[in-house]
Amino acid sequence: MLEMILDSLRVITIPTTTNFRGINHREIALFKGEQGWAEFSPFLEYDDQECVPWLECAIEAATMPTPTLHRSTIAMNGTIPAINDRKKIEEFVALYPGVKTFKIKIGDNLSEDVARIAWVRSLNRKTAIRVDVNGNWSVEEALRNLYAIYEEVGALEYVEQPCRTVDELRELKNKIRIPLKIAGDEVLRKAKDPFSVSLEGAVDYLMLKVQPLGGIRRAMELAKHHNLPVIVSSALESAVGISYGLKLAAALPTLDFACGLATASLLSNNVGDLPVIDGSIEVADVEPQLDGLDVAPERFEWWKNRIMRTAELIK
Repeated sequence: MLEMILDSLRVITIPTTTNFRGINHREIALFKGEQGWAEFSPFLEYDDQECVPWLECAIEAATMPTPTLHRSTIAMNGTIPAINDRKKIEEFVALYPGVKTFKIKIGDNLSEDVARIAWVRSLNRKTAIRVDVNGNWSVEEALRNLYAIYEEVGALEYVEQPCRTVDELRELKNKIRIPLKIAGDEVLRKAKDPFSVSLEGAVDYLMLKVQPLGGIRRAMELAKHHNLPVIVSSALESAVGISYGLKLAAALPTLDFACGLATASLLSNNVGDLPVIDGSIEVADVEPQLDGLDVAPERFEWWKNRIMRTAELIK
């Protein structure tokens, strides 16, 4: 298996179009197996153990047939980074033709967060708004900030990971007195054993990201185990990784929410074409165009060594 990975390994670097949670470029490892190209792109700060499910997912994508697909197109949400330049926000919104739902990154500055949400909503009053806090708030901060957002812009479709821990999310749900649905992301994918986490009374929806959860099959097992409505989202991947996320969304027996896989706008080059058409993306394989994107030799060696170390941890 390791020989197959290393024989076809390409490592590329792609600048982001904006500073996205401190990320200005994405380094991405790609390799090819009998089922096509696969992506291994854990963030640079992750240790080898946290990289294991990402590599398991890539191996699955390269070597195993895709499970039965139940749909050929996936409805999308647009993603708005933590920016407060109205012109840039309008430019981001325009990148998602036909999309009826937007997920907005918030959590650093309440007044800027409220303004960002209000600007997006003002462009179309019928737009459904989700916000993603990435676990940045304490329970008290979440209560205060969510009440303020509700007063200024009305109800949200959901708030994603407002607090870091399951206990905090459960406390927030118990105390809040406005309409609020919570989606869990890090609380699942950062857990040592995501099957052992009890989400009862803590979250209403489950965010599934195919790489950090270890592939399509494991993500589907987690969805079945926790028995919650799910949304499939990206981990800022190239079109290769996005195409596998689309297959996860298509393989789920039930999918009632728009998914967060239209993140091509956050990268300056997405190596393949997965356009948003009438608010959806078609499920398709990607043959990546990699010319001119390869990292320097020392970065290639860094990724090669990372893959070899991570492979040794796979049980």
